[in-house]
Amino acid sequence: MTDVFAARGIGAPPVPPRGDRRFTAPARIATAPALIAVAHGSRDPRSAATMAAVVAEIAAARPDLDVHLAFLDLSAPSVEQVVDAVAAQGHTHAIVAPLLLGSAFHARIDLPGLLDECRARHPRLRLTQADVLGPDPRLIEALKDRAVEALGTTDGHNTPAAPDVPNTSRSQAVPEQDTRLGIAVAAVGSSSHAANARSADVARHLSAMTGWPTEICFATTEPTVHEAVSRLRARGADRILFAPWFLAPGLLTDRLAAAAPDLVYANVIGAHPAMTEIVWDRYDAAHAATLSLSA
Repeated sequence: MTDVFAARGIGAPPVPPRGDRRFTAPARIATAPALIAVAHGSRDPRSAATMAAVVAEIAAARPDLDVHLAFLDLSAPSVEQVVDAVAAQGHTHAIVAPLLLGSAFHARIDLPGLLDECRARHPRLRLTQADVLGPDPRLIEALKDRAVEALGTTDGHNTPAAPDVPNTSRSQAVPEQDTRLGIAVAAVGSSSHAANARSADVARHLSAMTGWPTEICFATTEPTVHEAVSRLRARGADRILFAPWFLAPGLLTDRLAAAAPDLVYANVIGAHPAMTEIVWDRYDAAHAATLSLSA
């Protein structure tokens, strides 16, 4: 962990269980809104470690601001614990940035509900929810970077994503065109057709960016990895790369990898300059909107 990471107490153990109000921090007076970056959470420790690395880079980009990592579920600290800590520090405003790729249940229902509960407990603390991350074109650039990295290594069969995924630049060049290469872009999947269509758009944008033929597949619905591979082979691909549209590794990325162990696998997006840029853009936009409403 970097010094800035430890100094801000992002994910620092020991952490009380969810709902324990003992998660506090020394009182302080602050002027700029704090940033609470909210990740999904997972029982897989790789996921929390990866998101902690992401937020450490976010914090390092603006060391003058107070940055915290929270989780919606399954990992600690929880949103409630972090909001309690931010209030105890003396903040009067915090911007809550969902580290989520889509605007679905967690962003529209789950997180707003948690924030309403926190507002009732801390009426003097203003909580502003920022927009989700994706699908931002810079994240699709990051997806491309992970694919380029995998194509340039000999151990691409290994999955996935350790928390120390390299902090790569989006200036990486696409390798010389390989007309027999196909990319299976894998996402979580949803019961919402519209949400799945937005994920399919990510695959199409990646194809337009790189010239590689792409097909979408999902961990929880159809089309499956095998269906995506079959479609790519029907389009003439005999070399296929699996590119996960995931921020962090976990059960679902493992499930996808196990379904087709012969494929070459790219890392999840993880810590990447695009993540830092987008989160601070969301923070600035939410802050500006709040100032406009207050004017």
